[in-house]
Amino acid sequence: MAAPAMQQPSYLLANLKMDSTTKPFLQCCQELVKVIDDYPAKELHLIFPWLVESVFGSLDGVIVGWNLGFLQACSNQYNIVMDFLNPSGPMMKLVYKLQAEEYKYEIPVSFLPGPVKVSIQEGVLPDCPLLNNKLHFPLSGLQTLSLALNPFEYYMFMFASSLITPKNYSLGQHVSSLDSAYFVLVDTYLKYFLPTEGSVPPSPFIYKRGSVSPPAPRAPSVPFAGYGIHSASLLKRHISHQPSVTADPAAQEIWRSEALLQVFVEMWLHHYSLEMYQKLQSPQVKLALLQYRLSMSSMLCQPLTPPGSGTLHTYQEPFTPTEEHVLVVRLLVKHLHAFSCSLKPEQVSSSAHSHTSPLEELKRVVVHRFVQQKLYVFLQHCFGHWPLDASFRVVLETWLSYIQPWRYTGEKTNPQTDQNKGVPEKWSLFVQENLLMYTKLFQGFLNRVVRTDLVNVKNALMVFRVAKVFAQPNLSEMIQKGEQLFLEPEHVLHHRQHRCFLSPGHGGSFLSARQPVVTDRVFRVKSHVYGLEGQDCQYKQMFGMELRGTVLKLIQIIDQARQTAKKMSDQSAEVAANNSFMSWFGMGSPDLNYTFNGGEVDDTGACVKTHEFLERSLDYLCQIFRLNAGQLSQLMATLGSGQDDGNSKQLPDCVQGENGLILTDLGRMQVINGLRRFEIEYQGDPELQPIRSYENAILVRLFFKISSLVNERFGGHMDALCSRPDFLGQLGRHYLASPEAAADGRCRSPETRLTAERYRRPRLSLRMLASYRTLLMLLLLYLFGALFSLGPMSSTLLILTGGFLYGLLSCPVWR
Repeated sequence: MAAPAMQQPSYLLANLKMDSTTKPFLQCCQELVKVIDDYPAKELHLIFPWLVESVFGSLDGVIVGWNLGFLQACSNQYNIVMDFLNPSGPMMKLVYKLQAEEYKYEIPVSFLPGPVKVSIQEGVLPDCPLLNNKLHFPLSGLQTLSLALNPFEYYMFMFASSLITPKNYSLGQHVSSLDSAYFVLVDTYLKYFLPTEGSVPPSPFIYKRGSVSPPAPRAPSVPFAGYGIHSASLLKRHISHQPSVTADPAAQEIWRSEALLQVFVEMWLHHYSLEMYQKLQSPQVKLALLQYRLSMSSMLCQPLTPPGSGTLHTYQEPFTPTEEHVLVVRLLVKHLHAFSCSLKPEQVSSSAHSHTSPLEELKRVVVHRFVQQKLYVFLQHCFGHWPLDASFRVVLETWLSYIQPWRYTGEKTNPQTDQNKGVPEKWSLFVQENLLMYTKLFQGFLNRVVRTDLVNVKNALMVFRVAKVFAQPNLSEMIQKGEQLFLEPEHVLHHRQHRCFLSPGHGGSFLSARQPVVTDRVFRVKSHVYGLEGQDCQYKQMFGMELRGTVLKLIQIIDQARQTAKKMSDQSAEVAANNSFMSWFGMGSPDLNYTFNGGEVDDTGACVKTHEFLERSLDYLCQIFRLNAGQLSQLMATLGSGQDDGNSKQLPDCVQGENGLILTDLGRMQVINGLRRFEIEYQGDPELQPIRSYENAILVRLFFKISSLVNERFGGHMDALCSRPDFLGQLGRHYLASPEAAADGRCRSPETRLTAERYRRPRLSLRMLASYRTLLMLLLLYLFGALFSLGPMSSTLLILTGGFLYGLLSCPVWR
């Protein structure tokens, strides 16, 4: 997709393309290493876009590349690829070699994330530091804009894009695992360019004009809000007015770290809906739109397009992240927490920032300024659009990783003692500055939980994980304190003009200018909430009365699911015990529907059953929301008043429809959580039900033909006999299969009226004689008769007489 500025033919490129299709993979890599070492940057410049595209695939997904997401450690090519692409390998050597010559490579804006792409095409520069001084304006207009990236940025852009670009994979390839080459490379790059110990290794090459330096930061004299009325000239004027700024020599140490982080964040997290994009518009953009509307009120006849109108009204990005995407985002979150927590203690409390190294300064601000806003929107999108199944676990763990930075301090802790120890007080500021990450997303999780099947062990485990995290000592108090700070009266109105200090940086290096430290925690919390949800947001308290009602409803659902899971687990244990005994005789039940797989490994490595997860979740929820034993007992008593043993035999809540019963919303919840159920059984013609394993197929078909002939010939006589009110009628209804006689009063699944009226006529059924059990009993009776010297005819006559007398005595007329 990208092309170098000079389009001269390259015989080296033609030879490499031919070799890539004819030679083995190992030989191609060896030749590439030799080419990178021997050829000058002028020649390598022409092959670089092709080589990067061959490795990571094209931006449109047509070229798959080396398929790093599916390349496992067991593959023969794995070590070759990892050696070639590691931060000290030949590929990165090529990047640095080209970086020293200041070459540029173009990326069409159409391949940027949706919000950024549409914003640029509409003439509004988004709050994206990666775009600073990199937009290239062709003569054809804004619709063909492109980014001019240096070799390192271009390489990382293509690497990050390969994760989210849909590709045409061959059949038989499925989801990648955590052992894939791509996942390992992400981890390797993060540890190399964002080290928790030491500093970033220096580049082996330097510019011809001096040392390697980051892109020029925005000049302080040029405000970020360079937005006017005419959208076509916004970006041009913004860039053309940027003077040449001499890069800070100290910032040269980490420019690659910033570039890598900016690319990863923008490509992996900058995807969200139109509604969220409107909320996250910077105050300057909103001001420009307001000025436009005011100017248009006096010029109604002028058909101009406001800046950002297309962005605000026509942008829709059908983006759904994959599990691999979320796993990589979680890896990024975990490493950034570890990177931030590696800040030296003296640097955390020191106010003498002139002596702070750029890497230590980056550790101080990396989470808040790079990740917080976009990750919040990313997670909120996932919470609202992810399917209601167990695959949500990857999103859940990403969220829990972000809200627990104290897990990544590098200290060796025992999970049990760490749970009892609680959250250190020093993290209270982090909790307050990320309040919505705890409260708003917790509410989103509650909305999902009340609609899921908690009898499923994987769903129960997710509830347990969240409840355990929020039940850590001190955490709920910190969250409640943050909510109190947000709800305090606004007494910092005179600081409102400095609110932009807490928003993400607006271009260049985040370290180019130190932002003022705001000490007022009320202002911090309010700025965080208003920055993510807008000034008109309606905040719902996590510990307020409205959410407390939802929590009590969840506790009821959890307790109901716990009882159901406990009952199913006990029944499964009984069936397993019976099967283990009967298996000695080869008579174990082959029906696997009676088994209940209710075990899952928890975070300590122990196997825990579903009802145990739910019991622990109840305890944790009571700790979080301070419900005492009396309140919980009263709640359970209210719930249990209508939940006796007979309740499980009641039908779910239904309404009568034209064709039978229809489930209500309450009935669906009862079915999902196993509170009530329909008895699933065959309701068609008993003679036509599938042949069972305990029946002889030949005899079933034979007796069906005989029964059908008898019923067809004597059907009228059977109807007349069963319709008589006397003793013979009672006897006929007892022996002839009749739906009325077979009804046992059990709650059945709803059936249509046509089905209920289909099989009303009495008929003869001989299918029971095809059962192996019946045949065995008849064989034993004949053998017993033979012991008394009875012939087959005599034994048959005695069996028929005994059956008639048994039916006569069990006839309802004698009761």
